[in-house]
Amino acid sequence: MAIEMETPSASATVRYLPVSPYKIRQVLELVRGLPVDDAIRVLQLCQKDAADSVLKLLDSAVANAEHNRDLPADEMYIARVWCDEGPTRKSGQARARGRYFRVRKRSSHMTIILARYEAEVLEERRRREEASGRGAATAQRRRSERVRRSRQREQAAPEHDHDHDHEGHDHDHDHDEPVVDDVTTDDTSAVSEALAPYDTTTTEAGSTDVADEAGEE
Repeated sequence: MAIEMETPSASATVRYLPVSPYKIRQVLELVRGLPVDDAIRVLQLCQKDAADSVLKLLDSAVANAEHNRDLPADEMYIARVWCDEGPTRKSGQARARGRYFRVRKRSSHMTIILARYEAEVLEERRRREEASGRGAATAQRRRSERVRRSRQREQAAPEHDHDHDHEGHDHDHDHDEPVVDDVTTDDTSAVSEALAPYDTTTTEAGSTDVADEAGEE
């Protein structure tokens, strides 16, 4: 059933959710009419198990609004939300003395409709947030998120280039190694030839001959 809204809206629906409608409706009463940001915080802090299913559906509705309708999430609120009863799967469990215990597995159909605030309401909310300081914090958080994403993209690009540069550097190093070995070999031979006249064995032999000549005299 299509529902016409006065302002731009987006919706999300889940069918055959394996949770009792009674449990779902208790959570829906907590977030009906709240802004999207406040509703997400309430569901995250809610201790009921059904809050996880409602939060997933709310995330889907927000994604539909942002990607399909180009509507910012901070300007949306939960306009309508309801839960209908789905089919019930009946089963049983054997009990003592041949008795039979009936087990009913209930299901639910849940729908969330998000609507955008009117221009006057948005202006009033912005003025109230700026007066309380909350608007500046929200803008700063969005700016920080954009900076973080841009830095991640910048870091990913230099790493890719560094890999190519490192491969090229290794390739050049492999070609340079034989040249370094040749220079080292030539230097060693040149040093050996230069030190040949000052060989220790020759010097010791020459000093022995001089001592023998001095003794004979």
